[in-house]
Amino acid sequence: MAAPDPNAPAVDIAAAMVTAPSTFADWLLILPVAVPLLTGAILVMVRHHTHLHRPLAGAGLAILLGLNLLLLQRVVTEGPVTMMMGGWLPPFGIAFTADVLGATFATTAAFAALVATATAGPSINTAERRYGFYPFLMLLMTGVTGAFLTGDIFNLYVWFEVLLISSFGLLVLGSEKRQIDGTVKYGILNLVATTLFLASVGLLYGTLGTLNMADIAAKARAAGPEAPLVTIAALLTFAFAMKAAAFPLNFWLPASYHTPTPTVSALFAGLLTKVGVYALLKVGVLLLGNQTGAFSSVLVVVAGSTMVIGALGALAGSDLRRILGWLVISGIGSMLIGVAVGTPTALTGSIFYAVQSMLVMTALYLAAGVIEARCGTGDLRRLGGLYAVSPLFAGVVLVLFFAVAGLPPFSGFWPKAILVEATLAADLPWLAAAVLVAGFLQTLAVGRVWLYAFWRGGPEGTPDGTLQLAGIGRIEDPADRIALVGPVVVLAGAVVLMGLVPTVVGGLAEDSARGLIDPAGFTARVLGATAP
Repeated sequence: MAAPDPNAPAVDIAAAMVTAPSTFADWLLILPVAVPLLTGAILVMVRHHTHLHRPLAGAGLAILLGLNLLLLQRVVTEGPVTMMMGGWLPPFGIAFTADVLGATFATTAAFAALVATATAGPSINTAERRYGFYPFLMLLMTGVTGAFLTGDIFNLYVWFEVLLISSFGLLVLGSEKRQIDGTVKYGILNLVATTLFLASVGLLYGTLGTLNMADIAAKARAAGPEAPLVTIAALLTFAFAMKAAAFPLNFWLPASYHTPTPTVSALFAGLLTKVGVYALLKVGVLLLGNQTGAFSSVLVVVAGSTMVIGALGALAGSDLRRILGWLVISGIGSMLIGVAVGTPTALTGSIFYAVQSMLVMTALYLAAGVIEARCGTGDLRRLGGLYAVSPLFAGVVLVLFFAVAGLPPFSGFWPKAILVEATLAADLPWLAAAVLVAGFLQTLAVGRVWLYAFWRGGPEGTPDGTLQLAGIGRIEDPADRIALVGPVVVLAGAVVLMGLVPTVVGGLAEDSARGLIDPAGFTARVLGATAP
């Protein structure tokens, strides 16, 4: 090999590459993805030592939560931050980008997952641990966190694939007939959405010549009318609406979310649909907001229909976890209002609702798991007398029901109030009415569940007012009781605190909304963050 010519002119790479050394603050963008991925790999290596899985996964999730909190603090004080793989300057190369919206969602997801995993001790049996529950869980958190922190739209697709693969594994653990049935329904619809997403990304790259989100936001607003961006925006919205379980693409969720173990159901309800909502907010408002406005009237109808139909489905159900699935769908409609209306107030309400829904729905599915552990069923017709068994637990569940219905002073009230204000200001009184009607129907649905499961004396067919404890078991092991009920209490406490002190989450939601509405500030911060 020839020696380098000492007389050759020096090549200046500063115009294309980052020349300054990376700091810990830069790596803070990568670590929330690297930590769960590394933890999952370690869990695979010790797969025969299942007694180590729970503490290792708990440690990994605790570290993940701490890193996300540090990242959230940084983006709140400094604004969006970017790190480019390979040292390339944006928009070249693969970008990790964190803003207030992504960091808030990632932090909330890590907290919900950490608390929910505490229930995995008594609810996940040895066989399910041996077949990979904890590695799948960490892979799921890798995909969820990566989706919230990516700055590249193709890599958003990649992280969707990661969480989709891991969710398949979590759904089918146990290999029961209903789990396989739910996995098939869940998988087919999500694969269709993912394929449509990938095709839309190809069209977008062919039109704008970039995959960097900040660069897309800048070029989309400068593109001429000949660019098919409205079509691309419609295709992306359709794909993300399917993943978020918006009407009329919602039928897969209540057919699948009740089939796995309650811990898995809780993680899915709290996290997965919110990734679809996040993608809708990011792409439909920040990147292609002008194009999405062309069919905003359709989105308004979809949002209203999703809220009301989800609430009606919950009111008509008889299986506890299926009812909760319909409540998840109804909440998605509230989150879609921000994309449909597009005003800062509407976006604030939608983001606030999404954050509190992560905690509320996770807690409700965990509570359903406790009820199933006590009674051996989630069928409302066979439930009853649980208030006499545990008045404290009954009160905690009632708090969560009030929150999901949007009753004051709990966490669901504030975002719904903001959304009503935003829809009235946008001259959409019927959508404001849909928010209120959906809230009323949700109140009836959760009230019916509480009366059937907790307040009446016993299951259907027993004498009224007579406590029939036959078939209602107590969780005898104190450690199991704490592991099952403790996370529900912790999440309910967070819900109460969020309702009593809404300014913290409300402030983060307001900052996130401003970041979505102002793409110029986002693109300037990201594209100029590492410029010489």
